[in-house]
Amino acid sequence: MRRDNQSSVSEFILLGLPIRKEEKGMYYALFLVLYLTTVLGNLLIILLIRLDSRLHTPMYFFLSHLALADISFSSVTAPKMLMNMLTQSQSISYAGCISQEFFFFLFGGVDSFLLTSMAYDRYVAICHPLQYNIIMSHILCVLLVILSWVLSAAGSLVHTLLLAHLSFSRDNTLHHFFCELPSLLKLSSSDTTNNDLVILIVGSMVVTLPFMCILVSYGRIGATILRAPSIKGIYKALSTCGSHLSVVSLYYGAIIGIFFFPSSNNTNDKNIVVTVLYNVVTPMLNPFIYSLRNRDMKGALRNLLSRGSLSV
Repeated sequence: MRRDNQSSVSEFILLGLPIRKEEKGMYYALFLVLYLTTVLGNLLIILLIRLDSRLHTPMYFFLSHLALADISFSSVTAPKMLMNMLTQSQSISYAGCISQEFFFFLFGGVDSFLLTSMAYDRYVAICHPLQYNIIMSHILCVLLVILSWVLSAAGSLVHTLLLAHLSFSRDNTLHHFFCELPSLLKLSSSDTTNNDLVILIVGSMVVTLPFMCILVSYGRIGATILRAPSIKGIYKALSTCGSHLSVVSLYYGAIIGIFFFPSSNNTNDKNIVVTVLYNVVTPMLNPFIYSLRNRDMKGALRNLLSRGSLSV
Protein backbone atom coordinates (compact mmCIF):
# COMPACT_ATOMS: atom_id res chain seq x y z
CA MET A 1 0.00 0.00 0.00
CA ARG A 2 1.37 3.40 -0.97
CA ARG A 3 0.22 5.86 1.63
CA ASP A 4 1.71 8.88 -0.20
CA ASN A 5 -0.91 8.54 -2.91
CA GLN A 6 -3.68 8.51 -0.32
CA SER A 7 -2.83 11.26 2.14
CA SER A 8 -0.46 14.18 2.56
CA VAL A 9 -0.93 14.09 6.34
CA SER A 10 2.04 12.59 8.18
CA GLU A 11 0.63 13.05 11.66
CA PHE A 12 -2.51 13.98 13.56
CA ILE A 13 -2.97 16.33 16.48
CA LEU A 14 -4.92 14.93 19.44
CA LEU A 15 -6.57 17.68 21.45
CA GLY A 16 -7.09 15.24 24.31
CA LEU A 17 -9.60 15.43 27.12
CA PRO A 18 -11.81 18.51 27.53
CA ILE A 19 -10.00 19.76 30.65
CA ARG A 20 -8.27 23.00 31.57
CA LYS A 21 -4.47 23.24 31.62
CA GLU A 22 -4.33 23.81 35.37
CA GLU A 23 -6.28 20.56 35.88
CA LYS A 24 -4.02 18.36 33.76
CA GLY A 25 -1.79 17.35 36.66
CA MET A 26 -4.74 16.14 38.71
CA TYR A 27 -6.29 14.24 35.80
CA TYR A 28 -2.93 12.75 34.85
CA ALA A 29 -2.57 11.29 38.36
CA LEU A 30 -6.16 10.03 38.28
CA PHE A 31 -5.89 8.27 34.92
CA LEU A 32 -2.46 6.88 35.79
CA VAL A 33 -3.98 5.25 38.89
CA LEU A 34 -6.92 3.95 36.85
CA TYR A 35 -4.64 2.46 34.20
CA LEU A 36 -2.26 0.85 36.70
CA THR A 37 -5.25 -0.57 38.59
CA THR A 38 -6.58 -1.99 35.33
CA VAL A 39 -3.29 -3.68 34.46
CA LEU A 40 -2.46 -4.98 37.93
CA GLY A 41 -6.02 -6.05 38.73
CA ASN A 42 -6.46 -8.00 35.51
CA LEU A 43 -2.98 -9.52 35.79
CA LEU A 44 -3.97 -10.70 39.28
CA ILE A 45 -7.04 -12.39 37.80
CA ILE A 46 -4.93 -14.23 35.24
CA LEU A 47 -2.37 -15.25 37.87
CA LEU A 48 -4.97 -16.58 40.31
CA ILE A 49 -6.79 -18.57 37.63
CA ARG A 50 -3.54 -20.09 36.40
CA LEU A 51 -2.31 -21.07 39.87
CA ASP A 52 -5.51 -22.36 41.48
CA SER A 53 -6.81 -25.62 39.99
CA ARG A 54 -10.27 -24.98 41.48
CA LEU A 55 -10.64 -22.08 39.06
CA HIS A 56 -10.00 -24.21 35.99
CA THR A 57 -13.65 -24.04 34.90
CA PRO A 58 -15.27 -22.58 31.77
CA MET A 59 -16.39 -19.40 33.54
CA TYR A 60 -12.89 -18.58 34.79
CA PHE A 61 -11.35 -19.68 31.50
CA PHE A 62 -13.38 -16.99 29.74
CA LEU A 63 -12.65 -14.55 32.56
CA SER A 64 -8.89 -14.99 32.17
CA HIS A 65 -9.11 -14.19 28.47
CA LEU A 66 -11.40 -11.24 29.19
CA ALA A 67 -8.80 -9.93 31.65
CA LEU A 68 -6.10 -10.19 28.98
CA ALA A 69 -8.33 -8.42 26.45
CA ASP A 70 -9.12 -5.67 28.98
CA ILE A 71 -5.44 -5.01 29.62
CA SER A 72 -4.79 -4.82 25.89
CA PHE A 73 -7.89 -2.73 25.18
CA SER A 74 -7.01 -0.13 27.77
CA SER A 75 -3.35 -0.13 26.70
CA VAL A 76 -4.26 0.89 23.15
CA THR A 77 -5.21 4.42 24.22
CA ALA A 78 -4.30 5.08 27.87
CA PRO A 79 -0.45 5.15 27.61
CA LYS A 80 -0.53 7.58 24.67
CA MET A 81 -3.08 9.77 26.43
CA LEU A 82 -0.95 9.83 29.59
CA MET A 83 2.22 10.58 27.65
CA ASN A 84 0.55 13.47 25.82
CA MET A 85 -0.72 14.90 29.13
CA LEU A 86 2.75 14.62 30.69
CA THR A 87 4.85 15.96 27.82
CA GLN A 88 2.31 18.42 26.41
CA SER A 89 2.91 16.78 23.02
CA GLN A 90 -0.34 16.23 21.13
CA SER A 91 0.87 14.58 17.95
CA ILE A 92 0.54 11.00 16.76
CA SER A 93 2.00 9.69 13.51
CA TYR A 94 -0.19 8.54 10.63
CA ALA A 95 1.00 4.95 11.05
CA GLY A 96 0.50 5.15 14.81
CA CYS A 97 -3.03 6.42 14.31
CA ILE A 98 -3.92 3.62 11.89
CA SER A 99 -2.37 1.03 14.22
CA GLN A 100 -4.24 2.44 17.19
CA GLU A 101 -7.49 2.13 15.27
CA PHE A 102 -6.79 -1.50 14.33
CA PHE A 103 -6.00 -2.66 17.86
CA PHE A 104 -8.83 -0.62 19.36
CA PHE A 105 -11.39 -2.51 17.27
CA LEU A 106 -9.56 -5.81 17.70
CA PHE A 107 -9.54 -5.87 21.50
CA GLY A 108 -12.92 -4.16 21.75
CA GLY A 109 -14.41 -6.88 19.57
CA VAL A 110 -12.76 -9.63 21.61
CA ASP A 111 -14.29 -8.11 24.75
CA SER A 112 -17.71 -8.14 23.12
CA PHE A 113 -17.56 -11.78 22.02
CA LEU A 114 -16.11 -12.97 25.34
CA LEU A 115 -18.90 -11.26 27.27
CA THR A 116 -21.33 -13.14 25.02
CA SER A 117 -19.57 -16.44 25.69
CA MET A 118 -19.76 -15.79 29.43
CA ALA A 119 -23.48 -15.07 29.16
CA TYR A 120 -23.97 -18.39 27.35
CA ASP A 121 -21.95 -20.14 30.05
CA ARG A 122 -24.25 -18.69 32.74
CA TYR A 123 -27.31 -19.72 30.72
CA VAL A 124 -26.12 -23.33 30.54
CA ALA A 125 -25.15 -23.35 34.23
CA ILE A 126 -28.60 -22.20 35.39
CA CYS A 127 -30.92 -23.62 32.73
CA HIS A 128 -29.13 -26.94 32.06
CA PRO A 129 -27.08 -27.66 35.21
CA LEU A 130 -27.08 -31.45 34.77
CA GLN A 131 -25.63 -31.16 31.25
CA TYR A 132 -23.25 -28.31 32.04
CA ASN A 133 -20.01 -30.33 31.93
CA ILE A 134 -21.06 -31.99 28.67
CA ILE A 135 -22.15 -28.81 26.88
CA MET A 136 -19.39 -26.51 28.16
CA SER A 137 -16.55 -28.84 27.22
CA HIS A 138 -12.97 -27.60 27.06
CA ILE A 139 -13.01 -27.93 23.27
CA LEU A 140 -16.08 -25.69 22.98
CA CYS A 141 -14.55 -23.09 25.29
CA VAL A 142 -11.32 -22.99 23.28
CA LEU A 143 -13.28 -22.73 20.01
CA LEU A 144 -15.34 -19.82 21.38
CA VAL A 145 -12.19 -17.95 22.39
CA ILE A 146 -10.51 -18.60 19.02
CA LEU A 147 -13.66 -17.52 17.20
CA SER A 148 -13.73 -14.32 19.26
CA TRP A 149 -10.20 -13.40 18.16
CA VAL A 150 -10.72 -14.39 14.51
CA LEU A 151 -13.99 -12.49 14.05
CA SER A 152 -12.62 -9.43 15.85
CA ALA A 153 -9.44 -9.44 13.75
CA ALA A 154 -11.46 -9.73 10.53
CA GLY A 155 -13.74 -6.83 11.42
CA SER A 156 -10.83 -4.69 12.59
CA LEU A 157 -8.88 -5.40 9.41
CA VAL A 158 -11.79 -4.28 7.22
CA HIS A 159 -12.08 -1.00 9.14
CA THR A 160 -8.33 -0.41 8.95
CA LEU A 161 -7.95 -1.15 5.24
CA LEU A 162 -10.81 1.18 4.32
CA LEU A 163 -9.41 3.88 6.60
CA ALA A 164 -5.93 3.57 5.08
CA HIS A 165 -7.35 4.32 1.62
CA LEU A 166 -8.84 7.65 2.65
CA SER A 167 -7.18 10.99 1.92
CA PHE A 168 -6.40 13.42 4.72
CA SER A 169 -5.17 16.56 3.03
CA ARG A 170 -7.02 19.14 5.06
CA ASP A 171 -7.30 19.59 8.81
CA ASN A 172 -5.37 17.03 10.88
CA THR A 173 -6.74 18.01 14.31
CA LEU A 174 -8.74 15.37 16.17
CA HIS A 175 -11.04 16.53 18.96
CA HIS A 176 -10.38 13.40 20.97
CA PHE A 177 -7.73 11.70 23.10
CA PHE A 178 -7.16 8.90 20.56
CA CYS A 179 -7.73 8.18 16.88
CA GLU A 180 -11.46 7.54 17.03
CA LEU A 181 -12.87 6.33 13.72
CA PRO A 182 -15.86 8.73 13.44
CA SER A 183 -13.56 11.67 14.20
CA LEU A 184 -11.12 10.52 11.51
CA LEU A 185 -13.89 10.16 8.95
CA LYS A 186 -14.95 13.77 9.57
CA LEU A 187 -11.43 14.93 8.67
CA SER A 188 -11.16 12.95 5.44
CA SER A 189 -11.49 14.66 2.09
CA SER A 190 -12.54 11.35 0.50
CA ASP A 191 -15.97 9.80 0.15
CA THR A 192 -16.61 7.89 3.39
CA THR A 193 -19.84 6.18 2.34
CA ASN A 194 -18.22 2.73 2.34
CA ASN A 195 -16.71 3.37 5.76
CA ASP A 196 -20.06 4.40 7.20
CA LEU A 197 -21.68 1.31 5.69
CA VAL A 198 -19.01 -0.98 7.17
CA ILE A 199 -19.45 0.65 10.58
CA LEU A 200 -23.10 -0.38 10.49
CA ILE A 201 -22.47 -3.89 9.13
CA VAL A 202 -19.45 -4.80 11.25
CA GLY A 203 -20.94 -3.00 14.23
CA SER A 204 -24.07 -5.12 13.93
CA MET A 205 -21.95 -8.29 13.87
CA VAL A 206 -19.54 -7.32 16.66
CA VAL A 207 -21.80 -5.25 18.92
CA THR A 208 -25.51 -5.56 18.20
CA LEU A 209 -25.70 -9.31 17.51
CA PRO A 210 -23.65 -10.30 20.60
CA PHE A 211 -25.70 -7.90 22.71
CA MET A 212 -28.93 -9.50 21.47
CA CYS A 213 -27.53 -12.96 22.24
CA ILE A 214 -26.75 -11.82 25.78
CA LEU A 215 -30.29 -10.50 26.20
CA VAL A 216 -31.72 -13.80 24.93
CA SER A 217 -29.50 -15.74 27.35
CA TYR A 218 -30.67 -13.68 30.30
CA GLY A 219 -34.25 -13.85 29.09
CA ARG A 220 -34.01 -17.65 29.18
CA ILE A 221 -32.42 -17.50 32.63
CA GLY A 222 -35.22 -15.29 33.90
CA ALA A 223 -37.88 -17.58 32.43
CA THR A 224 -36.26 -20.62 34.04
CA ILE A 225 -36.21 -18.97 37.47
CA LEU A 226 -39.83 -17.81 37.19
CA ARG A 227 -41.05 -21.33 36.42
CA ALA A 228 -40.15 -22.40 39.95
CA PRO A 229 -39.44 -19.21 41.93
CA SER A 230 -37.54 -19.63 45.16
CA ILE A 231 -35.35 -17.43 47.31
CA LYS A 232 -32.43 -19.80 46.78
CA GLY A 233 -32.85 -19.78 43.00
CA ILE A 234 -33.18 -16.01 42.80
CA TYR A 235 -30.14 -15.53 45.04
CA LYS A 236 -28.10 -17.92 42.90
CA ALA A 237 -29.08 -16.12 39.71
CA LEU A 238 -28.29 -12.69 41.13
CA SER A 239 -24.93 -13.79 42.56
CA THR A 240 -24.01 -15.56 39.32
CA CYS A 241 -25.31 -13.10 36.74
CA GLY A 242 -25.79 -9.72 38.42
CA SER A 243 -22.20 -8.53 38.08
CA HIS A 244 -21.88 -9.71 34.49
CA LEU A 245 -25.14 -8.05 33.48
CA SER A 246 -24.12 -4.72 35.04
CA VAL A 247 -20.83 -4.66 33.10
CA VAL A 248 -22.64 -5.68 29.91
CA SER A 249 -25.08 -2.78 30.30
CA LEU A 250 -22.29 -0.29 30.93
CA TYR A 251 -20.06 -1.57 28.12
CA TYR A 252 -22.60 -2.05 25.34
CA GLY A 253 -24.67 0.97 26.28
CA ALA A 254 -21.69 3.28 25.81
CA ILE A 255 -20.58 1.70 22.52
CA ILE A 256 -24.04 1.69 20.97
CA GLY A 257 -24.60 5.28 22.04
CA ILE A 258 -21.39 6.49 20.39
CA PHE A 259 -21.19 4.48 17.17
CA PHE A 260 -24.87 4.07 16.33
CA PHE A 261 -26.22 7.36 17.64
CA PRO A 262 -23.38 9.83 17.01
CA SER A 263 -23.86 13.23 18.55
CA SER A 264 -23.42 16.63 16.96
CA ASN A 265 -20.20 18.62 17.21
CA ASN A 266 -21.44 20.72 20.10
CA THR A 267 -21.77 17.63 22.29
CA ASN A 268 -18.44 16.06 21.31
CA ASP A 269 -17.21 16.42 24.90
CA LYS A 270 -19.94 14.03 26.02
CA ASN A 271 -18.71 11.45 23.50
CA ILE A 272 -15.20 11.75 24.92
CA VAL A 273 -16.45 11.22 28.47
CA VAL A 274 -18.45 8.14 27.44
CA THR A 275 -15.44 6.78 25.54
CA VAL A 276 -13.29 7.15 28.66
CA LEU A 277 -16.00 5.30 30.56
CA TYR A 278 -15.90 2.13 28.47
CA ASN A 279 -12.26 2.31 27.40
CA VAL A 280 -10.62 3.14 30.73
CA VAL A 281 -13.10 2.78 33.59
CA THR A 282 -14.93 -0.44 32.60
CA PRO A 283 -11.74 -2.55 32.17
CA MET A 284 -10.64 -1.32 35.60
CA LEU A 285 -13.94 -2.31 37.23
CA ASN A 286 -13.99 -5.83 35.83
CA PRO A 287 -11.50 -7.30 38.36
CA PHE A 288 -13.61 -5.94 41.22
CA ILE A 289 -16.99 -6.85 39.76
CA TYR A 290 -16.15 -10.31 38.46
CA SER A 291 -13.52 -11.54 40.86
CA LEU A 292 -12.77 -9.70 44.04
CA ARG A 293 -16.41 -10.06 45.11
CA ASN A 294 -16.35 -13.76 44.23
CA ARG A 295 -15.84 -16.33 46.98
CA ASP A 296 -13.72 -18.67 44.85
CA MET A 297 -11.49 -15.81 43.75
CA LYS A 298 -11.10 -14.55 47.31
CA GLY A 299 -10.13 -18.05 48.41
CA ALA A 300 -7.54 -18.28 45.63
CA LEU A 301 -6.13 -14.90 46.67
CA ARG A 302 -5.87 -15.99 50.31
CA ASN A 303 -4.07 -19.16 49.26
CA LEU A 304 -1.63 -17.15 47.16
CA LEU A 305 -0.92 -14.74 50.02
CA SER A 306 -0.48 -17.59 52.49
CA ARG A 307 2.02 -19.27 50.15
CA GLY A 308 3.94 -16.05 49.93
CA SER A 309 4.02 -15.58 53.70
CA LEU A 310 5.13 -19.18 54.25
CA SER A 311 7.92 -18.86 51.70
CA VAL A 312 9.19 -15.76 53.47
